[in-house]
Amino acid sequence: MANLHGTDVIKRNNVQIKGKGRQTMIFAHGFGCDHNMWRHVTPAFEDEYRVVLFDNVGAGGSDLAAFDEKKYGTLHGYARDLNEILHAVQAENTIFVGHSVSAMVGILACIEEPGLFDKLVLVGPSPSYVNEGDYVGGFNREDIEQMLDFLDTNYLGWSSTMAPAIMGNPDRPGLAGELENSFCRTDPRIASHFARTTFLSDHRADLPKLRKPSLILQCSDDVIAPDAVGRYMHAQLADSSFVQMQATGHCPNLSAPEETIREMRAFLGSNP
Repeated sequence: MANLHGTDVIKRNNVQIKGKGRQTMIFAHGFGCDHNMWRHVTPAFEDEYRVVLFDNVGAGGSDLAAFDEKKYGTLHGYARDLNEILHAVQAENTIFVGHSVSAMVGILACIEEPGLFDKLVLVGPSPSYVNEGDYVGGFNREDIEQMLDFLDTNYLGWSSTMAPAIMGNPDRPGLAGELENSFCRTDPRIASHFARTTFLSDHRADLPKLRKPSLILQCSDDVIAPDAVGRYMHAQLADSSFVQMQATGHCPNLSAPEETIREMRAFLGSNP
């Protein structure tokens, strides 16, 4: 673990603590977002859990000066941050809820320090975005490289193009608009670096190492993490449950919070 005081970690990741419960539930956001993306979900759990929210370094209200290209060149850097946050808030047997790339970050953090975790909720997870052999990740390597080049050369154009595709729900354009605005609030240099770390990572070999119960929430018509990816993860994670959601797109925390909450409660065995 890094030699950081708890107050340094709290500031670095803009940690917010809410709720009344004794058990900690921590929410981790996806690429180009911040903790605000969970605002429709977390209130449902604040009576039962101590809810912890945070921003990845480079996002939201985090300390941008803490960004280090080498550390965050792999998802393990973000996983170390997650465990440092749990230590700083004195959490154990934590329920982890991670969206998109942060779902994989949570898996890596749990493998590293399993005593910190109780259960994991993985929303739109993917261990690898690149098609390889029989594995369907959703993208060819050339597609990923072109997308990253587009992001590097025209970040605002990339944001306006990708936000509607990622969000889905074309009949609700306000959702894509919110995601695009979130992208545009992110420092382009950090966003470009995080995108490469995210979309070029391959953690399929790590999945069998997870020994905690997990829930995979798989959206319909998800262009980022298609159905085949969620089912692959379900097959690789020994103690996993798989739910095919009615929600479409990649961000049910925004587009379908009620369904997200309902499936989380069913998995956790908690009552409204």
